[in-house]
Amino acid sequence: MKYLRWLLFPFSLLYGLVVVVRNWCYDTGMFKSREFNLPVIAVGNLDVGGAGKSPMTEYLIRLFKTNYKLATLSRGYGRSTKGFLLGNSNSTATEIGDEPAQFKSKFPNVTVAVCEKRMDGIEALQAGHNLIILDDAYQHRAVKPGFNILLIDYNRIYEPRLMLPAGSLREPYSGRKRANVIVVSKCPPALSSPEQSVIKERVKPLSHQTIFFTSINYLPLQDIYGGVVNVTIDANTTIFLLTGIANAGPLLAHLQKQTLHIIHHKYPDHHQFSLKNISKLADDFFACTSQKKLIITTEKDAQRLGEQELQQLVKKLGILVLPIGIEFLNNQQSQFDKLVYEYVRKY
Repeated sequence: MKYLRWLLFPFSLLYGLVVVVRNWCYDTGMFKSREFNLPVIAVGNLDVGGAGKSPMTEYLIRLFKTNYKLATLSRGYGRSTKGFLLGNSNSTATEIGDEPAQFKSKFPNVTVAVCEKRMDGIEALQAGHNLIILDDAYQHRAVKPGFNILLIDYNRIYEPRLMLPAGSLREPYSGRKRANVIVVSKCPPALSSPEQSVIKERVKPLSHQTIFFTSINYLPLQDIYGGVVNVTIDANTTIFLLTGIANAGPLLAHLQKQTLHIIHHKYPDHHQFSLKNISKLADDFFACTSQKKLIITTEKDAQRLGEQELQQLVKKLGILVLPIGIEFLNNQQSQFDKLVYEYVRKY
């Protein structure tokens, strides 16, 4: 890997130069960033891959959905449609993307929209809403959010800060300066104070930024339709794990605490599951002689199992879904809530 990084490094320099020039143009006003007369919160990260943006977006939805007419706006990565589109109860991951489909499934009364150009999306939404949450929009500089939440994955804290393709950064680490708060996500629940201090030194938050630490909160298993199921996993359980997410490592580690019998069917992030994929899973599952066996997937992956051609087989397999949330360390939840609420209340 080290030698591959060196081979790719010249391309990273070229990519980085383009991004630096682009950001400079926005910072100096040469390129215009549109501001809106309503609260706009952006959730994002600096690198590629999952840093916990969806759980953070869902946390914000729960925080505000009772008192505000809010909308979530995403790009809708991997969808087959184009332009601005509102999600509804029948929307599939193919139509609006897996994460927006997940939001709509869990929060049917909240407006869920997708649009490649966030500015166009906000223009379409602002008349009927008084709060907009942008999912994965930290690099979308054409819009200037009023509040930026930057997520940094704990598991990548000490990785080299190299730009794509040699590293994982979408923009230079100096881009953190646009954040109002920085959240170190996916931390061990028992992360010690000394290690937190070391991480703060590594992250180097600026004077106007508050840093928070969160861990993954694994919730009770559900069926594919969202109903909680009473299932016990023990050392004799064989789990067939189906994932198409950026980093399945934390999930795998969580399940390995309960059983070591895990067969992982692993696919790339946002992978569109085919009938061939699910048939392979079914063949392996039915061939397994274990007396106690389960198929588990993530909420995001479950959205991509909703295609019509997969329905019969998915139902037959009884696939279970493991939802996740976030847990603030150091009793920081109220402090985080207060900061975000103070911003929204200005409007």
